[in-house]
Amino acid sequence: MNFSLTADQIAFKQTAQQFALKELKPHAATWDREGYFPVEVIKKTGELGFLSLYTNLDYGGLGLPRLDSAMVFEELAWGDTSIAAYLSIHNMVSWMIGEYGSPALCQQYLPNMISGEWLGSYCLTEADAGSDAASLRTKADRQGDYYILNGEKAFISGAGATDVLVVMARTGTTGAKGVSALVVDAQSPGIEYGKSEHKMGWKAQPTRSISFTNVKVPVANRLGEEGQGFMMAMKGLDGGRINIGICAVGTAQAALETATSYVKERSQFGKPIASLQSVQFKLADMLTQTITARHMLYLAASKVDENHPQASVYCAMAKRLSTDLSFEVANQALQLHGGYGYLNDYPLERHVRDLRVHQILEGTNEIMRVIISRQLLQDDGLKHLY
Repeated sequence: MNFSLTADQIAFKQTAQQFALKELKPHAATWDREGYFPVEVIKKTGELGFLSLYTNLDYGGLGLPRLDSAMVFEELAWGDTSIAAYLSIHNMVSWMIGEYGSPALCQQYLPNMISGEWLGSYCLTEADAGSDAASLRTKADRQGDYYILNGEKAFISGAGATDVLVVMARTGTTGAKGVSALVVDAQSPGIEYGKSEHKMGWKAQPTRSISFTNVKVPVANRLGEEGQGFMMAMKGLDGGRINIGICAVGTAQAALETATSYVKERSQFGKPIASLQSVQFKLADMLTQTITARHMLYLAASKVDENHPQASVYCAMAKRLSTDLSFEVANQALQLHGGYGYLNDYPLERHVRDLRVHQILEGTNEIMRVIISRQLLQDDGLKHLY
């Protein structure tokens, strides 16, 4: 197995690094304190292709493998976790439209989404249908050439500031087979947005509930056939788990770099605390954890790219491991800063706050364990993972 990066991967990483260094990292603390969603900066990423990393090439997307895309998200998250995570969500929306939409629908939406003129939100979660996505209640009743959409979605990233919604709604019977995916204009009559949630982290992007009351959606805005929405959601979650995990790793890398610099400068008892073996051991563990998380995600992304039959299990393992380890790295980086780590003047407390939700998003880490153990306990379950 060759772990060397290709010339293209190196080029994309370097471009993302430069953008993060110039446009994200210097402003991340201010955006966090002010709860500011920097739409103008997000639009700049469209010029680099970062709003369509794996969107269909036929419509102007870059069509990158998930592995290459993960490397970009990691570098962006090094600059700002919250904004990188939102960019991964927008990418999932544009990918889903490009993958399953009709040519006319793709032409209608994707050019503006790729450029950043329009931003997207993904609407799956409901108050009573979090981990059990197949039980969602939002309904879309067909009446002629339109669906009439009614229901409510919860915890929607970017809601109220975005232009395009991909909504999972029930068009048929109960269960997974009755769910369809619809592309909805975010300002359609009948759509109302809840208050911007006061969150522990991810403060640089809005999170709101969305209610739909008799919203008319053209049948032509459906992705794929009726009843295929849950399948699309699950495929989207595989990529989403890679993205949320790699954004966590990018943040862990930033926390590790900050802590390493700090312990070299901070002196106690007449010498830098970096000379203490207890500190050295902690840094060694943090570096090992960061690299372990990164390469587990690279493995999962490669399984998605090769359409491995157990790709979902690899994504679940990678998401669980990477988000737990990255949170631990950031928490230990804060500890190494002592009381200063607890202050808002330093980035560590923001890293810890931002990373906590990664253990919940795209399926809680408890649900990841359910997915993994279910495969393991099947007959010859281990053999199928090789």
